[in-house]
Formats: sequence, structure tokens, C-alpha cells
Amino acid sequence: MRILGLASESHDTGVALLDNGRIALVLEEERHNREKHTLQFPRHALEAALGRDGAGLSSIDRITTPWDPRRLRRTFAKALLRRFPLSLTLALPSAHTTQDSGVVLLNFWARHDLKRRFPGQRLPPIVNVGHHESHAAMYFVSPFDDATVVVMDGYGDDCATSVFTGEANHLERRWHGALFDSLGMVYTLVTRHLGFEPFEEGTVMALAALGSDSMVDRMRDVVHLAPDGRFTMNMSYFSYDTYGMLRPFKRKFIDTFGPARRRDEPMTAHHHDLAFALQAMAEEVVVHVVQAARRNYPSRNLCFVGGVALNCVANGRLQRESGFERIWVPPCASDTGVPLGSALWHHHQTLRAPRGEVMTHAYHGLAYPDTEIEKALREAGLAFERLDEPRLLDRVARDLADNRIVGWFQGRYEIGPRALGNRSILASPTSADVRDLINKRIKFREPFRPFAPSVLAEKAAEWFEITGPDPFMTQAPRVRPEMASRIPAAVHVDGTARIQTVERAANPRYHALIERFEKLTGVPVLLNTSFNKQEPIVTRPEEAISCFLRTDMHVLVMGDYYVTDRPAAAAERARMRFEVIEVNTRGGE
Repeated sequence: MRILGLASESHDTGVALLDNGRIALVLEEERHNREKHTLQFPRHALEAALGRDGAGLSSIDRITTPWDPRRLRRTFAKALLRRFPLSLTLALPSAHTTQDSGVVLLNFWARHDLKRRFPGQRLPPIVNVGHHESHAAMYFVSPFDDATVVVMDGYGDDCATSVFTGEANHLERRWHGALFDSLGMVYTLVTRHLGFEPFEEGTVMALAALGSDSMVDRMRDVVHLAPDGRFTMNMSYFSYDTYGMLRPFKRKFIDTFGPARRRDEPMTAHHHDLAFALQAMAEEVVVHVVQAARRNYPSRNLCFVGGVALNCVANGRLQRESGFERIWVPPCASDTGVPLGSALWHHHQTLRAPRGEVMTHAYHGLAYPDTEIEKALREAGLAFERLDEPRLLDRVARDLADNRIVGWFQGRYEIGPRALGNRSILASPTSADVRDLINKRIKFREPFRPFAPSVLAEKAAEWFEITGPDPFMTQAPRVRPEMASRIPAAVHVDGTARIQTVERAANPRYHALIERFEKLTGVPVLLNTSFNKQEPIVTRPEEAISCFLRTDMHVLVMGDYYVTDRPAAAAERARMRFEVIEVNTRGGE
């Protein structure tokens, strides 16, 4: 049984290929068309999975989608009737955070686009899987035999929060909240109110650490918590249920929390405090929902999925306060994971196939052979060395110990929004100056945003206040006070760090590099940030070379190839080509 998961009519489009229950590929279209959170049909991802002519479709038994358009149409109709005729505004594309209204006609558009891309190919049957069901199905590759599964995001087919219970190869939805009682939606709206764009919620989470609790009590009135674990949004503050993004706030919100900040306006203490209040409220809601789930259902294991599950600070509180013994958040908890989830749901839930795979790593994207790496280096005009692994690791570890910044490109790329050691920019965490250098001269992002430490799994508890592994960078535990001064570049202003624990079995080369760095410095930790500069994380060798040439990285390592050469002409070509790519991606496909 080969199942192709396809997300095609909303943001973060992509595909996943499940081969007899084993994960063969998970490909995000943004990594290939270079448009963040792309809405485009996943043509490049499909061609990579099935061949340019789509010949691989002949081996596909089912196509699954992570939306149930019938359920969504019913939900949309109810939403229109609630405030009719004013709610007709919701039918406008501009009323939404993304142009995803095509989901209500999902099967039509999916078939149309597949036939257009791959004329003459037989199309397998399309199976629609609910959106929250697709999120919840990540349970099937979790390390648990049973679990409570909590899904929280902006919205699904009929809700924004739902709770499932999983046992063996079966999931059951136990309850779900109303569509507009959406923590994810409110977090996005306040993110925009603070002058940021949708999908920049992580920036606001980081900003919150700079604030005080001056607005927390006011923000608590925005949501009402019920004793059974449910919650409702106080709609005296909001009008997104009627006008969507066109007019999401009522006057009460503006009077209480102040006017919206334009992106070019300076950030003030008021904005810090609003971000702090938003984050505090979000954490309280998440803890409230999860604690009730622990009381109501017997499992000691929690799977937390959906876009809200990317809030690693809230996840850190769950570790301390949820009551669950073990918590698992997949690397693709957001909509980047729903193509895979829809395929998993059909394979295990619908077809009753037994479970067989545990997701122990995130490296399910594409890899590029040495021939392509060497060809890209030669075409860029860069001098390089090819080193065997011991010499390569020794040299890179010495570079890092000498405070040089390394672009690290290895194997198959990671799925999900976070670099986990195969498409990473690496540096030593022992000097706070390196953090500022990366922000100002490589990443060009806000100075308050932290970088993540990768730590040897066997040493993690010595450096961070954790009780178990976190290979997917989903929590932000506190750095142990006695260790914080040794890794200042990795510590956020609130004393936390969004860590990645690195297991030897999951990524042997990355683990070995950190070991060698520890031998030189006594520190089993590297600073790790995504390999990109205001673009999606690099995918191909050409993109890694371009990013290296357009920034102030000192070293580029791709596979076994070691590069420090930076000819001025090559750097200028890289900048010019990137500007052309930016123009093309902004213009769509």
C-alpha cells in the first residue's frame, strides 16, 4: 500500500509518501519553490516524489488530503448564518490570513491540478481526512502505545481545539471546541496587531521575554476557562467571527490594549508587555486544556500537535505542570505535517494496518549526492577540499572553537520549521558576541530573538532542566544556573533555551561533531540556527552556496566538502541571482 498525502489548497503546501506504513518522503513545497508558507500547488514536491512526468502515480494506491471539504462547507455555512448578512465578509479572500478558500472545493481543484501537471496519468482515488484528524494521526509514529492527543491550531474543519485518545492503531475524538474559540487565531491576530506578519508568532513568543506582567490581568479577560478543560474566547473584544482579518478587533480591544503598531514603528515597553500578556494567556490556556485531558483520560502519555504546539515556552510549562509523565511533540506539528498525517490516518485508522515506525528523527526530506555538490561548487567558481570524516570533523570543531561560523549542509533535509543539524548554521555558544554577529551580519533579524543550542543527549540534563530527550527542538527549558555563564550565546533573556538533544543513532555525524567540540572546549553544546537568510531553509547545494556567499559565514561544509573561498565575483553573482528569485517568488508560480 503506497499512499500519497497531498496538501494543495492552503498554506504550507506539500506532499508525503507512505510506503507500507513507512515514511518514504515528506516534502514541503516552500523548500523547493523558495516561497515561505507557500500557497502554490506543490508541483516541485510532487515532481521530486513522483518524477517530472508523474510516472510514479502508477504505483500510488490512494491520495489523501488533510481536509474534509464536506465538514468544512457545513462549518462555513453555519458561520455565515450566525451574523448574516454582515458575515458575508467572511467569503472574501482578503478576510483570511491566507488565501485558502479553495479548500471547500478541494477534490475538484486537486484533480484539476494533478491532471494539468501530469496529463495522461491515471489518478488514484482521493480520500479526504479531517484536518485535526490529520494532526492527531502523528500519534501513529509517536513512541507511545497509548496516548492522549491534544490538537490546537488556528482552525480545522469544524474546530480549533480537539482532544483524541489513542490506543494501539486506533484514535477516537473525545471532544472539540467551537471554531471561533481559537487560541491559535487570537495569537495570530495579536501578532499582527504588534506589527508582525502571520507566521511570525515565534518572534512574538521571543519578544514576550522582554516584557512585564502589567497587562496580564487584562489579557485574562480575553478568554474564559471552563472547569471541564474547555474555554471560550470573549467576543466582546473580537469581530473576526464576522469580518475575519478585515476587522478582527472590536473597540474594546483597542481601548484595553492600545492601537496597532506599524511594522516600521519603534518597539516600546508597551509592546513588550502586550507580548508578555499574550504569551502568559496562551500558556494558561494550553495548561488548562492539557491538565483536564490528564484528569479525564487514563493515559500517562501526551501527544501535542497543531500550530500552537510550536510554542516551545508553553511546552516547557507542560513538562512541569501537565501531570503527564511523557510528552511528545513531532517536528512537523504545524500544517507542514498534515500531508503525512492524512496518509497515516488512512493507513492505520481506516485500513487498520498495525503500527510499525517510530519517528526518531526529522530527516525525511531530500538528499543530494556528492556529484551534485561538487558540480554546484565548480559552477559557482569556489575552491574546495574534500576531506575524510575524521579530518573534516576535527577541522570544523576547531573552526567552531575559534569562534568561526559554519554553514552545515548534510544528508536529507529536516521536515518542519526548525533546522536540526542537517541544514544548520553552527557556532560556539561560549561567547555572547557570536549571537549578535549572526543576527546582524548573517540572519538580519531582530536582536531579541534567541538561537537554539544543540546538546549531546547524554549530557543534556547536566546543562538544562529537563527530564527527557527533545530531539525536535519543541521545548524551552531553563538553563541550569551554574552552566548559563559557559554558554551565554544560547541563553535567552529569561534564562531559557530552546534545545535540541542529539542522539548518536539519529544523526551520527552531527553527534560526532559536537563530541569533538566538547573535547576542545569542555562544552557539549553548539549554537544552531536555520541555514537561511530571509528565505526558506536551504534545500539544494546551490542554495547553500548562495546563502554562504551572501552572508558573513566563515566556512561552508556540504557533505565531505570544505569551503572557505569567497571570490568577490561569485558573491556578486549570488546576490544578483537571489534578487531575481525574490522577485519571481513574490509574483507566484
